[in-house]
Amino acid sequence: MLLKTLYRQIRQYRTASVLTPLFTALEVVMDVLIPYVTASLIDKGISAGNMENVYFYGTIMVGMAFLSLGFGILAGHFSAYASTGFAANLRSAMYRNIQRFAFSDIDKYSTSGLVTRMTTDVNSLQNAYQQILRVTVRAPFRLLLSIVMCLVIDARLSVIFVVALVVLSLSLYQIISRVARLFQQVFVKYDELNQSVQENIAAIRVVKAFVREDYENSKFARAAEGLYRLYVHAESLMALNHPIMNMVMYGCIIALSWFGAQYIVGGTLTTGELTSLFTYIMSILMSLMMLSMVFVMLTQSAASAKRVAEVIDEQPDITSPEQAITAVADGSIEFREVRFDYQESKSDTPSEKKSRRSALYNITFHVRSGETIGIIGGTGSGKSTLVNLVSRLYDVTQGEVLVGGHNVKEYDLTALREAVSVVLQNNILFSGSILDNLRWGKPDATLEECRHACQLAQAEEFISQMPNGYDTHIEQGGTNVSGGQKQRLCIARALLKEPKILVLDDSTSACDTTTDARIREALKTQLPQMTQLIIAQRILSVRDCDRILVMDNGVVTGFDTHENLLKSNVLYQEINAIQSENQGDFDKKGGEA
Repeated sequence: MLLKTLYRQIRQYRTASVLTPLFTALEVVMDVLIPYVTASLIDKGISAGNMENVYFYGTIMVGMAFLSLGFGILAGHFSAYASTGFAANLRSAMYRNIQRFAFSDIDKYSTSGLVTRMTTDVNSLQNAYQQILRVTVRAPFRLLLSIVMCLVIDARLSVIFVVALVVLSLSLYQIISRVARLFQQVFVKYDELNQSVQENIAAIRVVKAFVREDYENSKFARAAEGLYRLYVHAESLMALNHPIMNMVMYGCIIALSWFGAQYIVGGTLTTGELTSLFTYIMSILMSLMMLSMVFVMLTQSAASAKRVAEVIDEQPDITSPEQAITAVADGSIEFREVRFDYQESKSDTPSEKKSRRSALYNITFHVRSGETIGIIGGTGSGKSTLVNLVSRLYDVTQGEVLVGGHNVKEYDLTALREAVSVVLQNNILFSGSILDNLRWGKPDATLEECRHACQLAQAEEFISQMPNGYDTHIEQGGTNVSGGQKQRLCIARALLKEPKILVLDDSTSACDTTTDARIREALKTQLPQMTQLIIAQRILSVRDCDRILVMDNGVVTGFDTHENLLKSNVLYQEINAIQSENQGDFDKKGGEA
């Protein structure tokens, strides 16, 4: 399965993948034959004093050298073409599949883990594939031909090579087997290192605001230290290749010189043949050395291959069904005894897995199409998790979620998500103009449509004050606009989709109360047919909703109007009392729900 997955990515580079070993083999043939011709040049030309033979065999050697050079250049070109193409296909296949991932799939691998797989792991496989195409053909073929030539020249002296092969092979096996285990741990350390870098860069403003540079430096240093120690251990073992290689090589040279000299004196071996044997012994030992390096690289890349294939072959948890419904009738929403548990991440510790509890439990309620529903509760109460189920960003663990009268699992994913617009508290703007960002909601939207959406989202005023208006460039992540401006642009982008359901997940938290009220009023009067789910920390933001859903620890504790909840719901009364007294938001310590 693993090899089949990787083989599929070769595709249009199959011809280059075949031509590379072919030209490599021809290059090796030329390289191996040159020493044999050299022996004839020495014995029949130089030693015999025959200049005609010197010119003849010298010309043959030059021709073979040029052929070897040409074959080598062609092999190098095709191997680079095939290996880089292979890497490009791997990245494309991974990226395409990641785009299909549900949130649960992303949680499973982690963002930093996916980045490592698309960079470090793919680079490792690219290098390995290039080595496979060239070195794994070159080294064994050269080794075999060199041994054959040694046997042709003098079978007795070939015993020296056999002994050298056994000694060197056993030594290299011991080294490679140990290095292999170390490289399997290296990529886990790469994930940790990338996670540290990614978090720091994404939150660099927070780091500086809290003067946490020293802490981040020490965290990065710990991750780098772990990777450093593994590599030092692995490289130290691999460094033993060279002294062992040298010891065997010099031993062979001494033995060959000793016995070869005796055979020359005895007349059973010529000087040219001995010279060729010296060349072949170097060729044999270098081939073994190359093979050992290839085995180490293949061992290292085997871990990468598994990690890359894992992402390519991953079947997304959430897919469109066969005979899927392609249109959402209306904006009605119904939850029927819904329970939801987050999946375990690959990086979870046993204690984290054991301590997991349901994020939502026994959720049942119904929302009519066109209603405006407020959702309120403390941090970690499950508000965001709840609305993520509506557009099927996650699938329920138990129960049903219905939109437009049908289970969300019956819809085509594109159709469902086109009908549901979600605006998060920390939504993202992409590098490009304001107009480019707005058209994420509707690629063919006209300027007038964009302006209308921005007017509803109370963004038109600040856009008109910018030097280039709607053509103003937005930096990556929206760093050149304020938090409130970013949220309003994201709301406008969502409105351009003309959804049947609009989810505002605390998406006006960075806006002042006046702007917040204007946005809510505009949505209520201008888009009365659209169902709205408004998550907020402030009662002021939801008190005018048709009904309000009160959540606590993944359970719905109340679902009624503002006035009725003040009479009947203890938690809502507490929230209202705290916010009335402190004129602040109801919240608890912790992260986002």
